[in-house]
Amino acid sequence: MTFDLEYNSERPLMIIPEYGRHIQKLVDHCVALESKEERDKMAKAIVDVMGNLQPHLRDVPDFKHKLWDQLYIMSDFKLDAESPYPQPSKEELQEKPEALAYPKSASRYRYYGNNIQTMIDVALSWEDGDKKEALVFTIANHMKKCYLNWNKDTVDDAIIFKHLYDLSDGKIDLRETKEELSESKNLLKKRNSQGQNNTKPVYKKPHHNNQNKNRKR
Repeated sequence: MTFDLEYNSERPLMIIPEYGRHIQKLVDHCVALESKEERDKMAKAIVDVMGNLQPHLRDVPDFKHKLWDQLYIMSDFKLDAESPYPQPSKEELQEKPEALAYPKSASRYRYYGNNIQTMIDVALSWEDGDKKEALVFTIANHMKKCYLNWNKDTVDDAIIFKHLYDLSDGKIDLRETKEELSESKNLLKKRNSQGQNNTKPVYKKPHHNNQNKNRKR
């Protein structure tokens, strides 16, 4: 008696290996069926089995839609079966996504982060007035806090005003203002106090009076 053994090196590569060799063979058999009715019936059965093999996908939106798309992908888009969803195309799958633009960031002063540039853009869109002035000084104080977190314990307000002038392309100019930002020690105190909130209280062993032991009963 002889057996024909199949080696993995001789088998074709699986398109979606997560489902295993047997599911791939079922898909190939379904594609080879001549009757449209039989292909439709077997395709639905294969999708049900695929759903049982991937139970974590049940929480994914359009769970069934994803399984049917994977079925067509495993058939190399050769399966002619009725599907409740639009059949995907190979061109659509191989289409390259559009390139995403890099976010606008404070590249000249990275320690301020990307949100600072967004806040500056919002401030520039506001009309001149007390609200805009308050927002500008709030941004400047936040920049000072970021500078202290990443650089050193002291910084002159003139440096912050200069950086704000650069990041706003010269549209926000506080270099000649007489207003002062929050003191560095106050900003550092807030930073340090946040780290102390998680400290656990130290347990001290109660002190016993040894004179009680010498008393006579």
